[in-house]
Amino acid sequence: MPVSRVVTEGIIETLLKGKDLDRIAARLRPRPVSEEPLPPGLPRETDGSGEAQKRRLAILEGSGIRFEYLSGERHIEEPEIFRGNIENYIGTAQLPVGVVGPLRINGAYAHGDYFVPLATSEGALVASHNRGAKIISLSGGASVLCLTERVSRAPGFVFDDMVEAGRFIVWVVGQFDALREEAGKTTGHGRLEDMKVTLEGNHVYLNFEYVTGDAAGQNMVTIATDAVCRRIVAECPIKPRHWFIESNLSGDKKATAISHLFVRGKKVTAEVVVPRELFMRFLHTTPEMVMEYWKMSFVGGVQSGSIGVQGHYANGLAALFIACGQDAACVAEASVGITRVEVTGAGDLYISVSLPNLIVGTVGGGTGLPTQRECLEMLGCRGEGTARKFAEICAATVLAGEISIMGALAADQFTLAHLRYGRRKE
Repeated sequence: MPVSRVVTEGIIETLLKGKDLDRIAARLRPRPVSEEPLPPGLPRETDGSGEAQKRRLAILEGSGIRFEYLSGERHIEEPEIFRGNIENYIGTAQLPVGVVGPLRINGAYAHGDYFVPLATSEGALVASHNRGAKIISLSGGASVLCLTERVSRAPGFVFDDMVEAGRFIVWVVGQFDALREEAGKTTGHGRLEDMKVTLEGNHVYLNFEYVTGDAAGQNMVTIATDAVCRRIVAECPIKPRHWFIESNLSGDKKATAISHLFVRGKKVTAEVVVPRELFMRFLHTTPEMVMEYWKMSFVGGVQSGSIGVQGHYANGLAALFIACGQDAACVAEASVGITRVEVTGAGDLYISVSLPNLIVGTVGGGTGLPTQRECLEMLGCRGEGTARKFAEICAATVLAGEISIMGALAADQFTLAHLRYGRRKE
């Protein structure tokens, strides 16, 4: 996932913002529970009683947040609340929401102990991520870093021949500052940052890359790019035969190599070192056996043609996206990434996850709906200035899921876990 020198300088500038590197490094260091105790734990995952639900809500509401809609205390009375989110409305599809945590995160933006909401109908998913969260927290927490962000839209232009296409490229590259100004007229939150050019015969693809603030940004970049393209067509001396607002080069809602190599959404990486004793206690296997499993799964992933190699990013991300009002279809690209493990000299396990395509936001879209708003409030991620924090929480949650699933597979407990949690007992 390489980035250019200019982008690297921008990442450094954004991360520091007046702070020195030592201060950033201090935020990412593990926080041992012996020095900073964790918040109260939740009732056992398998306790589905009403009393256990009340106890969980009481713990979560200890911070002053009320979960009126999530708990069922209040109901949505007017369907007008869904205007802009649904057409031909007839009702709501209800999914249960479980909670994972406390999950200790030592991030540049997310720094604290979090209870993470997951909406799913898959038994064992919450329990698995909760086990991973416990292991991470007892290990001092996950170090997480949201590195950079870009959301792209890639219009395509058709010309009579390659010569015309080349002349068009010469003209449009020289117009970038004017095009950035045009895009800025459509949004007060986004900014056109870069333009990548691809020539293919008589076709020209322009991949416009934006930063989108705290919004996920797909609609924002579509509207801005449309304005840019209309200005191009109006002013360019070389007129395209026709053009399309999206040429399928941006990677929108698809797992693509280009997004994996660069960035679409937010690029985040997370790591933790799990002490050997904790690993054996909770996962009933050794770091060495997990390393053996990882080697086989990595080679298997390469043979399958996987873009990136990981266990099940989509599981945690889909559940978190639905709970927090994200565009669930973006899991197609967000779940691309790499999980890596190594056994340390002390016999502990180092594990990291890297996600280059987290399309997430904390304003707009479904983030303002009642239960989704409450889930974001649970994480302290509602509204302006919190999207990077939410991205780091996503990465830490994925890390928890990877630790748990690899441990289960290495210990030969994967099937048993699904028999225990994933089947309804009649």
